[in-house]
Amino acid sequence: MPDAAPLHTKDAFLAWLDRAGIDHETRHHEPLHTVEEAQAARAAWGPDWAQGGHCKNLFLKDKKGALFLIVTLETRELKLNSLGKPLGSARLSFANAELMWEKLGVRPGSVTPFALVNDTGAEITVILDAPMLDHERLHYHPLENTATTAIARDDLLRFLRLTGHEPRIVDLVAAQGEAAGLPDATPTR
Repeated sequence: MPDAAPLHTKDAFLAWLDRAGIDHETRHHEPLHTVEEAQAARAAWGPDWAQGGHCKNLFLKDKKGALFLIVTLETRELKLNSLGKPLGSARLSFANAELMWEKLGVRPGSVTPFALVNDTGAEITVILDAPMLDHERLHYHPLENTATTAIARDDLLRFLRLTGHEPRIVDLVAAQGEAAGLPDATPTR
């Protein structure tokens, strides 16, 4: 169901979700740039918005040009130099703003799995951090950091598949430990 033209606004994206029959709830707010800003804003929004998994996203590339979107809970600590081996990649770095706009159609501070609607060639490998999927409700920006959209876990997976992305589900913290030679304490899905 991907659209031919890239989507760059939250309104266009939310209309896409509606056309796809994916339930969602969106809260509009001032631009949020960091996890700390998002946590502070949510404290004022009430208990409904405190529920579920609140996430952060990393758009990465490797030395060969492969692209990865890492989606994890905002509280998880990932070390960029330890992610390469679990992803089957080497020398990961953050993708620059130009590449982010070209491939995802979003600006820095607005990276989200929802931006995969713009990756119509499925060039980006999607990695979901397994503990995030323990939550029934997940929260992401709808292409802009001036809103937060809540979606059911199963609807996130459905969305990814509708956009041509079969996610890899990995416990990234455990995988980092394995890459560093530490014992694995958490199984991978």
